[in-house]
Amino acid sequence: MLGEMLESVRKTGPLVHNITNYVTANDCANILLACGASPIMADEEEEAEEISALCRATNINLGTLNRRSIPAMLKAGKAAAALGHPVLLDPVGAGASQLRTETAGRLLEEIPFSIVRANMSEIRALAQGQGESRGVDACAEDRVSRENLPQALDFIRSFAKKIGAVVSVSGEIDIISDGERAFCVYNGRPEMSAVTGTGCMLSAMTGAYAGANPGKLLEAAAAAVCAMGVCGELAFARMGPLDGNAGYKNYIIDAVYNLNAETLERRAKIELW
Repeated sequence: MLGEMLESVRKTGPLVHNITNYVTANDCANILLACGASPIMADEEEEAEEISALCRATNINLGTLNRRSIPAMLKAGKAAAALGHPVLLDPVGAGASQLRTETAGRLLEEIPFSIVRANMSEIRALAQGQGESRGVDACAEDRVSRENLPQALDFIRSFAKKIGAVVSVSGEIDIISDGERAFCVYNGRPEMSAVTGTGCMLSAMTGAYAGANPGKLLEAAAAAVCAMGVCGELAFARMGPLDGNAGYKNYIIDAVYNLNAETLERRAKIELW
């Protein structure tokens, strides 16, 4: 299943429209190229609908939110959804400020998102309309562990069912659910949190996997999460004594570029709940 999702991306090379943040735009473009997709970054309201219509998927990221880009997000998301293209929301920092929380809520109300990808604190902020976060990071109390996994799964299933979208939650244990089925993924390295933009890169890559596999969004989102986690592990194994987080980021992108279906299937640590 996972390898099939990856090979579909390589075969179709989906064009992904990204309205993303200026901190990680270059990394998101490179991760899309590495996985076999093509990126386009466009956040001007005047062209948002046209660009999304050209693409197989649209990725909306609130990382460096500003008032100017919100109308473009709304137009791009609505245009993509009207054409039946997958639309992904990454509500970066939801709960950290009123503007972010309200904007994420408005986007959810007006756009029928296919996938919402976030950390647990951001998901709680969306579910409750308010919340707390450490900037763009999850709060310690929202950490998902083996002990609280059943409760976390119930919460994510409930939220996914409420919004009618696949919800992909990143953490020590990743959870991906469509409201009924749920996958738990145990790949990745804690050192990935020291690299700015791994979450944004994952959102972009999830957009590519969704665009290449529009009829299997849950499986596509799970495959993207597994791929990123596996590549984090492969990249860390390549680290030398003089390497740091900058080299690690490049090794992750290299690992995505070189990842094949057999390696993904063999190394993935995934459970269906």
